[in-house]
Amino acid sequence: MDAVVKPFIKSGNDLAPKAPVIRPSREEAEEAVRTLLRWAGEDPAREGLLDTPKRVTKAYGEFFAGYDESPSEILDKVFEEVAGYDDMVLVKDIHFASHCEHHMVPFVGRAHIAYYPSEGVVGLSKLARLVDAYARRLQTQETMTAQIVAALDDSLKPRGIAVLLEAEHMCMSMRGVMKQGSSTITSQFTGVFRDDPAEQVRFMSMLRGFSPRG
Repeated sequence: MDAVVKPFIKSGNDLAPKAPVIRPSREEAEEAVRTLLRWAGEDPAREGLLDTPKRVTKAYGEFFAGYDESPSEILDKVFEEVAGYDDMVLVKDIHFASHCEHHMVPFVGRAHIAYYPSEGVVGLSKLARLVDAYARRLQTQETMTAQIVAALDDSLKPRGIAVLLEAEHMCMSMRGVMKQGSSTITSQFTGVFRDDPAEQVRFMSMLRGFSPRG
């Protein structure tokens, strides 16, 4: 029996429900994979491909598990007792893998997140979970950058946020212009990071391994 699911929009700072849609059954999804195999010129009945539809369907459940994640729930626990700490919190080199919404091929990279606490801090692992919640969807890197910033701003109300994503897109390296090794960098700043260029310099310097103080 087909399942009724409530997908979530990708814009905004949280997962806002859209109108319910009918999610196909697993059997229908597997048949769709067989159709694609035939379209590519393969025989889904040959031995090496017999279980491929099941494997692909299971893999898609993992690739796009972010649709079932709520960023507001990930960030719901804020620790206010930080002994007066009010300097930058930076977590860098958060590896992620996502899929381009235009070609449904991967883009992989690293996220770097910094913020100045105001009302408290969140567990460091929550930032990695937040990145995964947005990465495990059909995405654009630009949208994903803005979503991370908006979710942090909504939950933490920090004095400033800096998010930088760098990734290689397979839609550029495996098809089209076929340019292997090229990387795309997106960034967004709020609060003190947006208003004070020196804070952006400090953020970028800390990514490279040192922290200048004026």
